[in-house]
Amino acid sequence: MPLILIVDDAQFTRRVICKSLQKQGYLTKEASNGREAIGLLDEEVPDCILLDLLMPEFDGWDVLTFLKENNYTIPVIVITADIQETSRQHCFDLGAKAVINKPPKPDELNNTLKKILGFTEENAR
Repeated sequence: MPLILIVDDAQFTRRVICKSLQKQGYLTKEASNGREAIGLLDEEVPDCILLDLLMPEFDGWDVLTFLKENNYTIPVIVITADIQETSRQHCFDLGAKAVINKPPKPDELNNTLKKILGFTEENAR
């Protein structure tokens, strides 16, 4: 199954998302900020990144900018409480594949992951 990197400064949020994804059969890794997430890319490139925008040190905007400037093609799903259309559009401009409101609903997150990772009924779990 695909490896999903969850990047959020809130440990509780990471745990909830990890448990939900692991129940669906995904492998997960966690990072508590953008700098940690970027460092993990040297170890193993995930199939998708779930990214919070507001974090200390190196935030989600910084991660999106880094990925774009360094030509990474990892699909990113932004999970944020920021519902402003300008923020959502800026995420897409920086290469995000989807933006989901925080806290994510398990079904919405799972369906978005399947769509972005190209799962169909035949190859989905």
